[in-house]
Amino acid sequence: MLDRAELEAVGRPLARQRWAGVIDAVGGTILAGTLSGLHHSGIASTCGLAASAEYPGNALPFILRGISLLGIDSVRTPVERREAAWQRLARDLDPARLDAVTHTIALAEAQDVAAELLAGRGTGRIVVDAKTN
Repeated sequence: MLDRAELEAVGRPLARQRWAGVIDAVGGTILAGTLSGLHHSGIASTCGLAASAEYPGNALPFILRGISLLGIDSVRTPVERREAAWQRLARDLDPARLDAVTHTIALAEAQDVAAELLAGRGTGRIVVDAKTN
C-alpha cells in the first residue's frame, strides 16, 4: 500500500518514475505528486477533487516526460458512451478485485469511518448499508 503522505509532500517537479498510469480521485497535492512520478509518455486520468481543485504542480512532467492528463466528465458523457464503458467493465473486470477493495458498514458506523477517510486513512470503497445498525 502506498502511504498518502508520500504524494502529499510537495517535492521536486520530477520524481522517480514509478507508474505508467494513474487514476486520481483526489486532486491537489496528491495529483501533483502522482504526475511527477509518471513514466515517460505516462497517462493520468482524474475524476474527482476530494482534496482540492488547485494544482500545485508545474509543467515539467508534461514537457520533459510527455505525460497526458485526461479528465473524466461523468455528468455530460453521452448515454451510449457510458453504456459502452459499463459493458467493457462487465466483460474485463474481475469481480473478485472489486470485492477485495470494497467493504460494507452499518449506517451507525458512518460517522467514525468518515472521520478516518478525512484523516487520509481510508482505502478502497465503502458501502453504507442503511438497513443495518
